[in-house]
Amino acid sequence: MIDLVPIWTLVIGFGVFMYVLLDGFDLGVGILFPFARGEEERNLMMNSVAPVWDGNETWLVLGGTALLAVFPLAYAIIIPALYFPIALMLLGLILRGVAFEFRFKATRYMHWWNRSFFGGSLAATFFQGVVLGNFVRGFAVDGRHFAGSSFDWLSPFPLLAGLGLVCGYAMLGATWLVMKTEGELQQASRRQARWLLLGVLAFILMVSLWTPFMASQIAARWFTWPNMAYFAPVPVVTALIAWTTWHALASDRDTVPFLGAMGLFVMCYAGLAISLFPYVVPYSVTLRDAAASPSSLAFLLVGTMFLLPFVFIYTFWSYYVFRGKVRAGIGYH
Repeated sequence: MIDLVPIWTLVIGFGVFMYVLLDGFDLGVGILFPFARGEEERNLMMNSVAPVWDGNETWLVLGGTALLAVFPLAYAIIIPALYFPIALMLLGLILRGVAFEFRFKATRYMHWWNRSFFGGSLAATFFQGVVLGNFVRGFAVDGRHFAGSSFDWLSPFPLLAGLGLVCGYAMLGATWLVMKTEGELQQASRRQARWLLLGVLAFILMVSLWTPFMASQIAARWFTWPNMAYFAPVPVVTALIAWTTWHALASDRDTVPFLGAMGLFVMCYAGLAISLFPYVVPYSVTLRDAAASPSSLAFLLVGTMFLLPFVFIYTFWSYYVFRGKVRAGIGYH
């Protein structure tokens, strides 16, 4: 029988990664909302993501439901450990979605929906980073149960990861606006993106130096021979992407900065996968330990293989239809 655990690991990992990339830039646009100069620029910023933002969240639903169905033991441990940050993240996403729908219809209270759009985007991003930081830090597990406190997530490293993801998503949002807008908004976004790129690199450095001291498994993975030779391309390629992105932001290229920002996320995601594999609940439960029965994995995979092509098709089609620059007077209503 075919081993389906690696296949499902790739499916879920890819779904989570697609969510981070696609919803990351529209959350980043929301984080940058207070820095816009007037309602016209805010309209352009929102219109740049309005046709695609809700479709981007499909990948979050895919990743969350697949984790429950495919790795039920991991779900049973992770949810009690991260109940509060996950709940606050979802509340942020709801607040942002409501702001999307009501802002363009508001007149007297538009400033409240502007703040809601910013606050929801900021909260959703920060608590996603907190969840990520707790994954890297690991969970207290006793047998098949979470053995820690509901407030274990309130520790320095997860909070640092939350701030780092806010900076990263804001960089994605700024480079998206460089690609999708023109004129003063585009130039302001270029300047913001350069500062945010420096911030992202600083957070990458801090996290990279901190994580080996938190888990001996991570230190052994990166700093023993021959692993050091195998994984050396990760920091080297990251540095090259950062250098290319920096120079692209200083030029008149519109698309390269956004591709570079996505490339940095690709390398960070690769580094995370290298550090945590084969654990789905670091550092106690492996992917194979947490997996459902082979018959369940096979049954779920059949439906997923029918579903995924449709998700790819409408994702590609929405971006294709709404390609090009966003201009005043044309947008979401």
